[in-house]
Amino acid sequence: MKKYTSINDIDHILSWIEEAKEIKASPLKHNNLGKHKTLGLLFFNASLRTRLSTQKAALNLGMDPIVMNVSGDAWGIEFEDGTIMNGDTAEHIKEAAAVISQYCDIIAVRAFPSLKDKEQDEAEQVLQSFIQFASVPVISMESATEHPLQGFTDAITISENSTKKRPKVVLSWAPHIKALPHAVANSFVQAMHKMDVEFIITNPEGYNLNTEITKETPVSYNQVDAFKDADFIYTKNWSSYEDYGKILKTDTNWMLTKEKLGNAKFMHCLPVRRNVVAEDAVLDSDCSLVLEQANNRTYAAQLVLKKVLESL
Repeated sequence: MKKYTSINDIDHILSWIEEAKEIKASPLKHNNLGKHKTLGLLFFNASLRTRLSTQKAALNLGMDPIVMNVSGDAWGIEFEDGTIMNGDTAEHIKEAAAVISQYCDIIAVRAFPSLKDKEQDEAEQVLQSFIQFASVPVISMESATEHPLQGFTDAITISENSTKKRPKVVLSWAPHIKALPHAVANSFVQAMHKMDVEFIITNPEGYNLNTEITKETPVSYNQVDAFKDADFIYTKNWSSYEDYGKILKTDTNWMLTKEKLGNAKFMHCLPVRRNVVAEDAVLDSDCSLVLEQANNRTYAAQLVLKKVLESL
């Protein structure tokens, strides 16, 4: 495997899930695979779970991780071609990616969207520039439009906790005080398309995700109806896609309550704003899987790294 930048890089998700479970049962089994190999973790944006879990996954494989906060700790990087660099940027991605490739055997990148220019965000300039100019494999730790490590983690978590052959899974929009990206929701949708589940999305009008990603997935504007007989409810905020990056309304009625949850399992990628996205009674209940999801982040990342290392 030469890169992992999308859920669609997974060929057979069920076999990946089973292998991730094996890694979870014995995380140090392959601790010589990454010996004398270096993982560069480049963060253009903040992180907690992604940073720590990917670093731990690398250590479990015997790798040496190097972590860098690019924004603030490095020279400003220019991504445009042919530009006259007489402004704030001091280093071009062509040199930066080539230099980092000399120091690292694998490069992992995290870069959020601007949520101002849809076309620019969907071009994935930061991630695609590293893919183009790096001479080593590149892993996405969340990009402008996808979060494939989280999406794979969520598939693992559902597989571990499902008591039905074909569970009902609901992705629900939730209120938030800020305009948030679509990456987590997009990758969750893509992951569910690879799973044998009954899948539905529920969100207020004006918050439909990119139909090129959701495809034929049914969308309900009635949250209560969508939740009927649900086995898993995944809540996540995202800004408008059609009116790109905008908060059209903050409808607090879409917050997940224990009454709405019923007997379903609750999922969220974290961090979560309590009593905005979901009430305390949901997060503190036995139905909450958020800590299991966070734990599985290590094993999702570890399997991805293992597959990339095996291809070197």
